[in-house]
This record gives sequence, structure tokens and C-alpha cells, in this order.
Amino acid sequence: MFRKSEVGTRKGFTLVELAVVIVIIGVLAAFGVPRFLKSVERSKAAEAFQYLSAVRAAQERYLAKEGTYTTDLANNLDITQSDPKYFTLGEVTAEQAADGNPTWTLTLTRIEATSSYGPYTVTFTNEGWDSTSGDLNIATIPDINPMGT
Repeated sequence: MFRKSEVGTRKGFTLVELAVVIVIIGVLAAFGVPRFLKSVERSKAAEAFQYLSAVRAAQERYLAKEGTYTTDLANNLDITQSDPKYFTLGEVTAEQAADGNPTWTLTLTRIEATSSYGPYTVTFTNEGWDSTSGDLNIATIPDINPMGT
């Protein structure tokens, strides 16, 4: 005998099944989005380290030629690079230390409007990255510090 198919057989998902899927997606997003935002901010912070590392190398070459560091990065250094996209440049200070050796310092400040971490700073000197300068130094934010803790 042949059975007749039931009239009114429904195909598709129930409201409960859809709700469960939405909750699962929400939980995954709750864990994934913050990690994604940290990695994006870390890559933006790496821009400052790259920029300042290039300036440091160029400053050392300038010191070898001229015997002092320069405060005019655009005209005196032998590199051509655009200003950082996510940071504002501070003033370069170059002076003679008490022991007679020349020193320089440059601080980049994160543009606050595009950062969920606020206007943190990255400072380099003739010695390299200065992890001790300022209260808002990137060293105080280990989640996004490309140099580690």
C-alpha cells in the first residue's frame, strides 16, 4: 500500500534552533572581537616602533658624519618616510649630556580619536626604546605593546 505524504509537512528551522545559533554566534563574537581589536591596535603601535627605529638608525648615521644629532628630521636625515598615520610627532630634542655625549629624544603620541586605548606614547632616544618615559607610555599596556612586557 501506498502511504500518502502528510499534508502540511513543514521544512525549515524552528525559532528555538535559530535562537540557539544566534546565542552561539554572540558568545563567539564576545571572545573574538576584543582579541581582534587588540591585534589591530598592536599593528598600529608597531608603526610607531618602525618609524622610530628608522629615525634612530638615521640619527646614528648623522652623528657619525656631523658629530651631533639633528632636530630637523625632514631635511638632515638620509631617509625619506612619511609621517606616521596613527601617531602625531612630538618635537625632537637633541643636546649634549652632562658627560659630553650627544643625546636625542623623540616621542610619538597615539591619535586618541582612533584608539580605544587613549593617547598613549612611544618614546625613543639615542639608546633605543624608552619604556620609562611618561605615565601613558605603551609599556603600561602590555596587551598591545609589540615589544612585549
